[in-house]
Amino acid sequence: MPKMKTHRGAKKRLMVSAGGKPRRFRAGKSHLLEHKSSTRRRRLRQAAVLSDADRHRIKRLLPYA
Repeated sequence: MPKMKTHRGAKKRLMVSAGGKPRRFRAGKSHLLEHKSSTRRRRLRQAAVLSDADRHRIKRLLPYA
């Protein structure tokens, strides 16, 4: 059986925490930041944990993560 290929787009956007939970970066941090409050911008820096419903999907995209 050959090795599975990693989905390159998913690899750039997602990471797996030490506990094995998939994490994603938050949207809305690239532009139009002037009118967003500093509290909101600070929260956007934190990575969010993906839902359990998406976990099996991510496992297929990142088989070795």
